[in-house]
Order: sequence, then C-alpha cells, then structure tokens
Amino acid sequence: MNNIICVAGPTASGKTAFAVALAKELNGEVVSCDSMQIYKYMDIGTAKPTPEEMAGIPHHMLDVAEPTEDFSVSRYCCLASPIVDDIIARGKTAIIAGGTGLYMDALIRGNSFAPYPSTGMREKLEAQADSDGMEAMLQLLASIDPDSAARLHVADRKRVLRALEVYYETGMTITEHNRLTQQQPPRYTPLWFALEDQDRKDLYDRIDRRVEIMLEMGLMDEIKSLLDRGIPEKCTAMQAIGYKEFLGVLNGTCSLQTATEQVQQASRHYAKRQLTWFRRNPAIHWLRREKEQRAEDLLKIARQIFWESDNP
Repeated sequence: MNNIICVAGPTASGKTAFAVALAKELNGEVVSCDSMQIYKYMDIGTAKPTPEEMAGIPHHMLDVAEPTEDFSVSRYCCLASPIVDDIIARGKTAIIAGGTGLYMDALIRGNSFAPYPSTGMREKLEAQADSDGMEAMLQLLASIDPDSAARLHVADRKRVLRALEVYYETGMTITEHNRLTQQQPPRYTPLWFALEDQDRKDLYDRIDRRVEIMLEMGLMDEIKSLLDRGIPEKCTAMQAIGYKEFLGVLNGTCSLQTATEQVQQASRHYAKRQLTWFRRNPAIHWLRREKEQRAEDLLKIARQIFWESDNP
C-alpha cells in the first residue's frame, strides 16, 4: 500500500471529507495543501475544516502563519516536508489534501529553495525597488538571468524580486535552479486522486451555496475581526477570494448581494483553473462524483485502485 496519497481537486469538491475517509481507512493523517488555510484567524472564508469535519483525524499545515505574512511555496515545502516524513516514519499514511496545485506539485517533487528565513536580501531588494523602480530591477535581472527577465513582466514585482533573491542568496539563477530541479527524480511517489463532478453544474451550485453558508456562519464578523486586529486590507491574505470582495460592503462601496455574487463567480472561475491545472498530471486517478455522492461511496472506488496499484 502506498504510504503517501494526494487528494486534489477544485474548491467545494469534497476533498476534506474524502481525505478523512481515506485517513480512517489507512491509518493516516492529513497534510493540508491550501494556500489560504495556512493563515490563522481565517477559518470561515477559507473553508478550513472544523473539528467535527476532522472527525478525530490529525490535520497538519493549518494556522501556521499570521495573516500579515506573505507566505510562499518555498516556505510551504520547508514546513510540510518534515511533517510528511514524520508521518511515514511513524508507520502511518500521509494524505496530502488540497486545491493549491503549485504547492502540491512542489512538495511532491521535493523542490529545493533558497533558505528560509531569508538572509535579509529580500528586504534589501524591496527597498531598492522602492527607490529605483521596477524597470531598473527588471533590467538588473536581465543582466543576470535574461531568460527569467524575458518571461516576467515589469508589473510582476514579487517574481522579479524572487528571481533576484535566489541569485544573490545561492549564486545560481532561478532558471538554472528550475532546470536542475526538473532533472531530479521526485522526492515522493504518491498515489494521486482528484475529485470532479460528473455534471459541472453540481459543483457550481455547491460553490454558490457554500458562499451563502459562509455568510450564515459569520464570515462578515470574521472579516471585521481581522481588520480589528490591525491586519491591512492590502495584505496578501485579505486579497483572497471571499475576503477582498466583502471589504467593499464594510466600507459602504458595495452591497452585500453584489459582493456575494462576485465571490460566487470568482470561486467558480477559480475552480475551473484548478481543474485545468490538475488535468495536466497524467498520474491522477479521477473520481467523478454523481450528484450528492458521499465520500464513503468514493472510497469504495478508491479501494479498487489501491488493489490495482499494489498488484500491477
């Protein structure tokens, strides 16, 4: 039996329930792979699993960052990899579940990154960008790593500065770093599952209803609480779908109905992008749900795939 399983899929597809069902079946623990559930105090809007939904199964990589922090794929891998290794070392199954494909792929590949926390180079580059402008920073990158500079836009401040940071901290361009990483065998060899609805409309209806449920659960109060903590509206966490749209309601520039519809539409578009990302992975076993099909029903299908993977 494979001791690492990935559970992927779009938002509101039922990943949490299926991951818990797998964990119960396989003596497993869940490692969340969601770029927003890593933030503290952001529970309702990120659909963070409740204690009831966790059903006694340990969940990792939740609430590991402050909302004011700019989290990254490199930090995710640095924190999550030791957790996965520990679960396996204890003879249990690591179930990596979430919809952030970039994080999941990087974790499985075992990407290496510049050290985290940084040496302070990022802060220096941020200050230089503020004083010299991003045109100058992109030109600087072009003199070091022309391939990266050609791929990036001057408005993509985060990636331009990251490429410079990698070079100054490691002596290697990010282009060369990525090339070497792609040549390496993956760190883990998981069994992959992804959830998808037979009828896309079922997924979209569930997304729309989920937004309404979030509001009923007190999403607006959660957003107010974040602002009361002094968390800036412009920080990365507050720009997440389900938060930024409702800021307009609080400052009087948007109605609750309009903001709700915006969140529903943005969530549907995000789900479509997630499906596009995961479809590029030929190793994924797609579990296509019929309407209202339960996690236990999907588990029956998964058992056959387990048997086939153990008896090729």
